[in-house]
Amino acid sequence: MSGLDLVIAGGTVVTAADTYAADIGIRDGRIAQIGHNLSGADRIDATGLLVLPGGIDAHVHLDQPTSDGTTMADDFASGTRSAAAGGNTTVLPFALQIRGQSLRACVEDYHRKAQGNCHTDVSFHLIVSDPTPQVLGQELPALVRDGYTSFKVFMTYDDLVLNDAQILDVFEVARRERALVMVHAEGHDAIRHLTRRLEAEGRTAPYYHGQAHAQIAEREATHRAISHAQLIDVPVVIVHVSGRDPMEQIQWARARGLKVHAETCPQYITLTADDLRGLDMDFDGARYVCSPPPRDADSQAAIWQGLRDGTFDIFSSDHCPFRIDATGKDTPRARSSFKYVPNGIPGVETRLPILFSEGVSKGRISLQRFVALTSTNPARLYGLYPQKGSIAIGADADLTLWDPTLTRQIRQADLNHGCDYTPYEGLQITGWPVRTLLRGQTIAQDGRPCGDPQGAHLARGTSEAFAP
Repeated sequence: MSGLDLVIAGGTVVTAADTYAADIGIRDGRIAQIGHNLSGADRIDATGLLVLPGGIDAHVHLDQPTSDGTTMADDFASGTRSAAAGGNTTVLPFALQIRGQSLRACVEDYHRKAQGNCHTDVSFHLIVSDPTPQVLGQELPALVRDGYTSFKVFMTYDDLVLNDAQILDVFEVARRERALVMVHAEGHDAIRHLTRRLEAEGRTAPYYHGQAHAQIAEREATHRAISHAQLIDVPVVIVHVSGRDPMEQIQWARARGLKVHAETCPQYITLTADDLRGLDMDFDGARYVCSPPPRDADSQAAIWQGLRDGTFDIFSSDHCPFRIDATGKDTPRARSSFKYVPNGIPGVETRLPILFSEGVSKGRISLQRFVALTSTNPARLYGLYPQKGSIAIGADADLTLWDPTLTRQIRQADLNHGCDYTPYEGLQITGWPVRTLLRGQTIAQDGRPCGDPQGAHLARGTSEAFAP
C-alpha cells in the first residue's frame, strides 16, 4: 500500500493477546497497515526492539491545589514530558473540586492549566468532594455526557472525605449515568484515631504514617465501598491497593459476581514500610509517604500474585509529586508530625520501566500481561478503547519502542519530572522504552522528551465495566 507517512519496520509487535513480527504503517496519525516489507515516506528501524501500544497512566495528579499551601512539583508541561519519556502516550489526571466550588468551574480551571502544555494526550477524571444537589442533579450528569465518564470519591482526608450517605448518593448518579467510580478506600475515623494515639505517645516521625494508615483501615473501607456498590448495583474501581487484606475483599466480591475492578502501583511492589524509617527515624522517610503506604514483604508477594491472576486490572503510578524542600514535604509543620507530610510520591516516568523490569524481565508476568495492565485495560476500563491501548488498523498510532535488554539504574539526575528526588533511586532496571510516538510523531527518545507539546484532551465513552 502506498501513501504511508511512516513505517515502523522490523520490530516485534506485542499486544495484550499476541506477539508477532511485523511492520506498522502510519498515515494521518493512525495505524493504516500492519504487514511485511512496507514502505513509506519515513522509516524507523525497530530491529531488535519491541513495539507496544503507548502506555496509559490512568492515575496521575498534576498541578493540583493543596489545602496546606504546599505546591505540587509537576504542572502539565513537566508532568506530561516526564510521562512521555517513560513510554506513556496518554495520562488521566484529576480535576479536583474544592468544596464550595462548581464542578463545571473546576473542570474549566484544569483545562486552562493544560491548554497548550501537554506532551501526551490527557483525559480528566473528576474528584467529587462536595456532592451538593446542584452537582449531583445537574453538573455531574452533564459532565458525564460531555465525555468525563469517570470520577473519584475519597473515604479519607479532611477536605475530601465523603460520608456513607454522600457516597451512596454519588453511586446512584454513577449508575444512572453509566459513569465509573474510583474509590480511595481508607477508613477516615480509624486513621484519625490511630494518629491521635501515636502523637500522644510521641511517635511523630514519618515512619508512623504507615502505622496510622493501617492495612486494617484499608481493608475495612474496601469492604464498605464494595458493599455500597453492591447496594446500588454499580461498578467501581478500588484504586492503589496496597496489600493482601484489601485484595481479599476484592476477590470476595468478584467470587460473588460483583463488578469490582482494582488498581495497584509501583510503590507496592518495590517499597516497604521500612523505607519510611529513613536514617535512624529521621525525616528522610518523608520521601516515601503516600496513602495507602507501602506495607511488607507478604503484601508485595500478594500484589505480584494479583498482577498475575487478574485480581488487578490496571497498574498505574498514582503520580503525586512534592519536592522535599520547603515548598513541599520539608516544612516546620511537617517535621512536627507525620500527619502534616504531604501524601504522595512521583512515579509517572518510572512506572513502566519498573513493571517491565521487575515483572517481565524477572519472569513474574508475561509481555502480554504487561501490555494489558499498562495500556489495554486502562483504555477499556476508562472508555478509550480501541482508539487507544491497541495496535490495530484505525487506532491512533500511539506506540512505544522498547529495548528489552537495556540495563541501567533509575537516577533522579536522568528524570524529567519537576520533583527533586525519586523514591526508586538506584533501582536496577532491565528493559527501557527508547522511543515514544503519539499519533505517529516522536515525543520522546532515549529518555528525553522532544518536540513541542501536541497532546490533546480526550472525551471518553462509557466504560466496558458496564458491558453485560
